[in-house]
Amino acid sequence: MAMTERTLKPGRVAVVGAGLAGLACAEALQASGATVTVFDKSRGPSGRMSTRRGDTWQCDHGAQYFTARDAAFRAEVGRWVAAGVAAPWQPRLAVFGPRPVPEASESTERFVGTPRMTSPAGFIAQGLNVQLQTTVTALVRQPAGWQLQTAEHGLLDTLFDAVMLAVPSPQAVPLLQEPAPELAALAAGARMRGSWALMLRYDAPVAVPFDAAFVNEGPLRWVARDSSKPGRPAGPGETWLLHAEAEWSEAHIEDTPEQAAEALLQAFGALGAPQPASWSAHRWRYADTAPPLGQEAVWQPALGLGLCGDWLGSGKVEGAWRSGRSLAALVSGAARPA
Repeated sequence: MAMTERTLKPGRVAVVGAGLAGLACAEALQASGATVTVFDKSRGPSGRMSTRRGDTWQCDHGAQYFTARDAAFRAEVGRWVAAGVAAPWQPRLAVFGPRPVPEASESTERFVGTPRMTSPAGFIAQGLNVQLQTTVTALVRQPAGWQLQTAEHGLLDTLFDAVMLAVPSPQAVPLLQEPAPELAALAAGARMRGSWALMLRYDAPVAVPFDAAFVNEGPLRWVARDSSKPGRPAGPGETWLLHAEAEWSEAHIEDTPEQAAEALLQAFGALGAPQPASWSAHRWRYADTAPPLGQEAVWQPALGLGLCGDWLGSGKVEGAWRSGRSLAALVSGAARPA
């Protein structure tokens, strides 16, 4: 069958990206009868639901928590909780700075992965064919389907009926420019912002009257006592996570880790925190989108190409999951999630 004649419900599908959007898409497509392979450049699935681990410590340095506001995602989170890979988190919250933060409401129900933020992604990935440490560098259109060019393994032999890109928009653009310039232009229209994350390790509990805080001034946007989350390793020390404000991060994205850490530690100190025993920094180049494009997912059946990710929909963990599920629904012809 020629590519231009392709219809819905392809049999063999490649999903590029093993973050929550890609995994949700792959799981739903597999349930609809497709043969799905997920590819990711990292050593493990999860995308920005990430956790850094050392010999005696761990710290969630990407997504900090998630909410579940619609019925479909609430049901999914219920599945995670029942499987022991997620749990509610009720931190003592503070707000610093002149502006109110709607997200800071004590009535907001927050969830985290357990025993780490990567756990829900790992739970979904268990039922999928996931090829890790495979960096897709090009989509090669053949008369009978798509082939993937990879950095580690060259051109893969497998022909796919369709390819779903579940990667940050700046990473999608070069993959789409030759085979689908209109989709490349769409992806290029999403402005993704970077963010510095600083992981702090203390030998003893930090004596401040909050477990998490929204910060409305200076370089900080969010701080959290990672050790207060359910399922985390018990003391005697603890870990904290500092997330920098988006515009500050953009202005300082090329700083050295030492430069970024100096500014963030000074700001955390102003909130009453002591200097940590040690720290680690992570530069997220594609942390969020301002604003998302507001269309959840894109599917072009004539090409056999689809796009999903939080940069398309409503952002955050719930938005990523909904985007992946929405793309799968478009591909399979099923109803979208409520």
